[in-house]
Amino acid sequence: MNILVHICCGPCAVHPFEKLIDEGHRVAGYWYNPNIHPYREYKERLESLKKLESLTRFEMIYFDSYDLEKYLESVMPDLDRRCMHCYDLRLMQTATYAKENGFDAFSSTLLVSPYQDQDWIRDVGAAVQEKTGVRFLDIDFTPGFRDGKQKAYDMGLYMQKYCGCIFSERERYEKKKP
Repeated sequence: MNILVHICCGPCAVHPFEKLIDEGHRVAGYWYNPNIHPYREYKERLESLKKLESLTRFEMIYFDSYDLEKYLESVMPDLDRRCMHCYDLRLMQTATYAKENGFDAFSSTLLVSPYQDQDWIRDVGAAVQEKTGVRFLDIDFTPGFRDGKQKAYDMGLYMQKYCGCIFSERERYEKKKP
């Protein structure tokens, strides 16, 4: 199967890519993350992903547009569910690209992180599948989270300390989850 995988960051890409490639799929990563703030953090994560690409056989596609305004417009009306709106923005962009470029399915490296709301990601993925007609691969990658992070660390990839948005940056200091 030809799968487009939304990439939230390099470290989270390691396990899902290895798993899908080992299963015999053709996999391409898709970088679209207008939620990452500040811009310096966005560039650091983008460069880390490019480093991962250079060290592995992973194919990447970069929608390198720092569309902060679009992100803020999507989350500000409903801050209590901002993560869900953020997932929707990124997965819709990924599925649209997948549809326009002949991919059979799409997924996301967000599904590897125990720190993300897996139920919301699955719900959003299913809704995006319904809207676009592109199959959403709902795969539980979390069992490989620690191993993937260790491999990323061993490769010298940048290891971020928050999901990327300005709200999670604040929350990591307040020790408060949304």
